[in-house]
Formats: sequence, C-alpha cells, structure tokens
Amino acid sequence: MPLPSHRRRLAVSATLIAALVGGVAPATTAFAVPSAGAVTATTAPAPVPAPDMEGVTAALNAAMANGAPGAMARFTGPDGVRSRTVGVRDRVSGAAMDVQARFRIGSVSKTFSTVVLLQLVQEGKLTLDAPVNEYLPGLLPDDRVTVRHLLTHRSGLADYTDDMFNNTVPGFEAVRNRVFSYQELVDLSLALPRTTEPGVAYKYSNTNFVVVGMLIEKATGRPVADAYERRIFKPLKLTKTSYVHPDTRIKGLHVRGYLHPDEAGAPLVDSTEQTVSWAQSAGAVISSPGDLNTFTSALMRGRLLSPAMLETMTTVTPTDTTNTRFYGLGLRRYDLSCGTQIFGHTGTVQGFYTYAFSTRDGRRSLSAVANTSNHGSANTALGGTLEAAFCGKKPAAAPSSRAAASPTAGEVTQLPAERDLPERH
Repeated sequence: MPLPSHRRRLAVSATLIAALVGGVAPATTAFAVPSAGAVTATTAPAPVPAPDMEGVTAALNAAMANGAPGAMARFTGPDGVRSRTVGVRDRVSGAAMDVQARFRIGSVSKTFSTVVLLQLVQEGKLTLDAPVNEYLPGLLPDDRVTVRHLLTHRSGLADYTDDMFNNTVPGFEAVRNRVFSYQELVDLSLALPRTTEPGVAYKYSNTNFVVVGMLIEKATGRPVADAYERRIFKPLKLTKTSYVHPDTRIKGLHVRGYLHPDEAGAPLVDSTEQTVSWAQSAGAVISSPGDLNTFTSALMRGRLLSPAMLETMTTVTPTDTTNTRFYGLGLRRYDLSCGTQIFGHTGTVQGFYTYAFSTRDGRRSLSAVANTSNHGSANTALGGTLEAAFCGKKPAAAPSSRAAASPTAGEVTQLPAERDLPERH
C-alpha cells in the first residue's frame, strides 16, 4: 500500500543498492567496500556486531513518546536472548509490559499463510504460476491472476480495508464483532476498481491473502487454523501462537491494544477484543516475542521449506522507485545501513504495531511490538529497534564545530514504517 509522506526511507548507499538490485545475496556475502590496497580474496568477513540494546531501548522509548502506552523487543543471537520492555501492557491496571505476553501480530500472519501455501506447492497440490481460478473456479474476474501474484501483491485486487477503515474508529467498531466469510471479503474487493494489471506492479492488498486462505482450505479440505497448527505451530512448539478466529479473546497473559482515533487529542480506544474476521488469513494470528523469534529463525534456517522453495520465497523485487525496500513471497526484505539484510514482515492491526525479522542464515532475529496503531510516528520509531539490534552501536561522530550537536546516547537510525491498514496520522 502507498506509504505516508512523513515516513522516512531506509538509508542505503548507492553502492549497496547497485550491489543488491540483482537479487538476494548469500548469507556469507560481505557488504563492506574494501579499503584501498586491501586484498579482497583474503579479507576476512566483517564480524557480526553485538546488538545495541541501549539503542533498542531508545527506539522503544521513542515509540512511547509517540503515543504507545508500552513497547517491547526480544533479540536472539549467537550470545543468547536479550529483551527490553518499557511502559505498560494494560493502561487500566498499570501492569508493566511483559516479554512473555501475547498480542495480535497483524500482517506478520501473511508469512505464516505463505509458508503453508508453499508447503502445499511442494506437495504438488498447487502451482505457483497457475491461475487462481484453476483452483477456485469463477472466483476472480481475470484468469491471468496467478497464485504467485497473490503472494507478491501483484494481483491488482483492490484492498477492501481502505474503504472499511477510512474512518478509523467507526470503521473498527462496525466490524469489531462481525464474522465475515472469505467470499464476502473478496466481494468487497471486487466491487472496487482494480489497482493494476496482474503482474505489472506491487500494490499491497489484504485481499490477496484472503484468497490465499481460500486456496489453503480448498487444497487441504480443512480450516486454515488446522493447517497453521499442524504445519507450523506444533512442529516448532509455538505454544503461545494461535489462530482463534472468530473468538474475540486473547487467552492468558497478553498485551492490551489501543487504537488512536483520527481526531487529535481524542482518547485511545481499547481494541484488544475483536474477531479480526475482516482479516482472517491476512492478519488474525496471535503470538509472542519468543514465538516470533523462533518462527522467523526456523524459516530462514530451512526448517519449514525446502532450500529451493525458500530461495523462491526470498527472491525479492523492489516495492518503490528508490530500490530501498523489497518484497518476496509473503516476506519483506530490509537492507539496513550496515549492509545486513533481514527478512520478515511488519504487522498492523488495531492497537498493535509489530516487527518480526531475521537474518538470512537465521542466526539472529528480532521481534518488537508497540501497543498502539493509527499513529504512524510510533510505528516508525519502533522500526528503529531493527537498526540497533542488527547493526549494533554506531560510531560516535566527532563534532565539526562548537555548534555541532552531539548524538544522543543510544540514538539509532529509524526505518520507514510500512503500513498494512490505512493510517490517519
């Protein structure tokens, strides 16, 4: 979906962009440009930087300063697990944010749905470049739309959530307890003009992953919840991850989500309980920081897909004209300022912003959440956890004059936020 003008773009050098446009580099690729006189054949790879947990905390505090009641992040790497929490998970009780708590992960669900679908492709039950209508006859008005187009957001199917949440709080309250069928959601999309010809351009749309859910259920003959459980949750022992549609509750220890109204200064709306039926396989999974770390690391390590299928999933194309962000099959790639590439997904659902990313070798992963939404500055601030965690501390810049300001302790480069729902701020 188009990004708001206030969101900053990923800082990537022209040299790095040129090196990466051709595709995904192997996990062992060194991205640093060798110094003059260096012998590249014998130059050792740059050491993996230690995570800057002060920077992670600074990013979490920045999310709070921009309207989130609380935020947390959990990093896993060769040296173990490190986590940070700030603020509260419940504004009424005052309970502190807890890294063991569960929350709604929004569009990070799309990566779970993609893994299931690609497993079905591996089993010969679907073909990526076959028309969707081959499996769901008559569903779409265009036989050119393929399964791959759905996973890469290149189908041209309009995102029905643009209209559904044009007025944020009234739109949410209208669907909070409603239960939709997949067909009803597709019909909402088909009533709108298509955004592009199939395969021509990237255009983010929740409709694509509603259809993915339909394909999963058609191929398995079972509800999508069963596929998640049997193919991902149980094999990876994700005990805090669930898909409970249309139940409105988040069971056990959990974070409460708070939605910003469109009107400046209006009180936050507790949006924790809802069916998320308006999203389903596009965004209704519930998880925890630890489970998200396990999932993204396992995916990148090849525990869920064959090497060839994982390569297909991580083969990306730019999603904007500056070649600073990329999308594969149900998977984003960010290229950080230090040259590290990370794979995962962002999530926005009423009351929650989520980031869940891992390096391509699966050795390092980060999950972060802030319990608010419809406030893009909080989302952008939360993205700063990625730079801090994967790139480590930035060298202190020497001031060029007395007027030059010293960098703030723990200051990190913030990633541009990417939205999954319409944002008013």
